[in-house]
Amino acid sequence: MDGFNFIIPYTVRVVDVNYGAHVANSAVLNFFQDARIAYLKSLGDYSEMDIGKGCGIILPEAHVKYLAEMFLGDELVIGARITNVSRSSFTMCYRIERDGEATAEGETVLICFDYEKRKPRRLDAVFIKKVAAFET
Repeated sequence: MDGFNFIIPYTVRVVDVNYGAHVANSAVLNFFQDARIAYLKSLGDYSEMDIGKGCGIILPEAHVKYLAEMFLGDELVIGARITNVSRSSFTMCYRIERDGEATAEGETVLICFDYEKRKPRRLDAVFIKKVAAFET
């Protein structure tokens, strides 16, 4: 998967499929979240609730481009990468493939968020350095 240093496998489950017998739109956002959680963990045991110094992430925006149907039992690979890092946010890009062909692409904007104070914060410098090292 060109351009993605982080990839996870995923097998489409029955809960991912809708009445049209293909993967539901909402399931694709769940696939993105699975990749995001695994990506964060790989950087140093981070999570969506902790990316350093008491800061988690909150998702204010998501974009998905559906390119091909996916079906029950499909063996997928999901790529994730971080781009556009700013003082308090970053963009995470995703690509889902089946047998080397793209089935969906998308991105989410993620803001560093202090869940105790209920407000955005600056990203932790250590987190930013780990992302930069991993993505280069």
